[in-house]
Amino acid sequence: MPWVRLHGTKDYLDMVQVLEKFPKIRQTVNLVPSLLEQIEDYTSRNVKDKFLDLSYKPAAELTHEERNFIRDNFFSINRERVVAMDPRYYQLLLKKEAGMAYDDQDYLDLQVWFNLAWIDPSFKKNKPELKKIVAKARFFTEEEKHVVLEKQIEILEDIVPYYREMMQTGQIEITANPYYHPILPLLFSTKTAKEANVKTVLPRENFAYPQDAQEQINSAINFYQSRFGKAPKGMWPSEEAISEHILPMIIKSGIKWIISDEGMLHKSLKLKKRDSVLLYQPHLLKRKDGDLTIVFRDRNLSDLIGFIYHRWEAKPAVDDFMYHLKNIATAFKGKDILVTIAMDGENAWEYYTNDGHDFLELLYQELSDADFVKTTTVSEYLEKFPAKHEIKRLAAGSWIYSEFGKWIGNHQKVRAWECLVKARDELHEIMNDEERLASLSTRIELIWKQMYICEGSDWFWWYGEGPAEFDQLFRTHLSNFYTLIGKEIPECLKHPL
Repeated sequence: MPWVRLHGTKDYLDMVQVLEKFPKIRQTVNLVPSLLEQIEDYTSRNVKDKFLDLSYKPAAELTHEERNFIRDNFFSINRERVVAMDPRYYQLLLKKEAGMAYDDQDYLDLQVWFNLAWIDPSFKKNKPELKKIVAKARFFTEEEKHVVLEKQIEILEDIVPYYREMMQTGQIEITANPYYHPILPLLFSTKTAKEANVKTVLPRENFAYPQDAQEQINSAINFYQSRFGKAPKGMWPSEEAISEHILPMIIKSGIKWIISDEGMLHKSLKLKKRDSVLLYQPHLLKRKDGDLTIVFRDRNLSDLIGFIYHRWEAKPAVDDFMYHLKNIATAFKGKDILVTIAMDGENAWEYYTNDGHDFLELLYQELSDADFVKTTTVSEYLEKFPAKHEIKRLAAGSWIYSEFGKWIGNHQKVRAWECLVKARDELHEIMNDEERLASLSTRIELIWKQMYICEGSDWFWWYGEGPAEFDQLFRTHLSNFYTLIGKEIPECLKHPL
């Protein structure tokens, strides 16, 4: 799918570049290792996605089927905030909706505009080649299209070096997810879902491979160290999904702190109502394997930025956010507290005017000027104010309703888990059969990689409620696993789940 490349050109780099203007702002940024791996695949020119293949293809040579794909998919970005802001792009959309035919120039312009639309406004303003193409607006040439596509890759090439540089200055802290973004408690055991919600429907056979959860953690740390020169101190458990069972694995890995949603604080402490005194402080998880700190995000403030403020003008939105922070500061006057804002770092900005730049720059300026609040990285705060309040047992759940229903429970999700556990049991048998293992020795690393990919959370997220592409991708990955081990692909993977 094209989303790593497109979000890479629209969000990842400028989200930290904007901080250069605001040296007082400290920020913690989480990067998923499998995301960085895909970015590196693009920058090494090893891969293309279908959207990129069809973007490169000369418009005059597109087949009828390819033209239909481009018309159907190359408006995949916010209509009001992005498409409608460029007259030619919007004209092509209206022409499509009116059922009017496209000529070769229309298809070429659409190829260019789709890829331009996914490039951050700051790059279209500051890179002369892109600025010139945006100003031209229409009647693009194949050469100009190649300039846009090459600039995308150049932007992707700058991401990791720039994050590394900003980390070295101390302005940002970088954390990591488990490598392929799995739900760790469910890798430990799918029965954990019952701890979070007793009504959860489980697969007929339990998936219980704690060693996979440990490997997803360890490989993430190793990858991070190879790219940033040192191990991360913090980890964002995928989807803020936590349970008591996964703590020994995280502690053994050397991670010092993790994050989850405030709902999991309430659940762990069996609180009947919101307690801001407990919310606005780090908590200690003192276990026999060692100590781990956990912070909990303020869900309301995080969701205001993630889901609400894009409907507002920048100034009233920032004023409202600062008003909430001021009220918190007043309520805790004279005390040091940690208000944690944690949210999806990419998807929100497509819904904001100017890709969120107006809002973010005004917010960072207000935060820089305010005398009642100071931004900090989590590790920087914990060095000065280590956690004191202990949580004796961590409840099981995630940021969504404090349970795991997004990844297990409905018919399709359960079937996907059943397919996965069957494959994982097969791998378990291989690892305990010296003869079979020896015959697969040249492929065993790739076999494991394919299995870990299939343990990622997003396949299960979309089952029963999302795009068919995720079903196809999951079955393709799991089918690849069987091909690699030399076994026939099971019937359950030959048809949509």
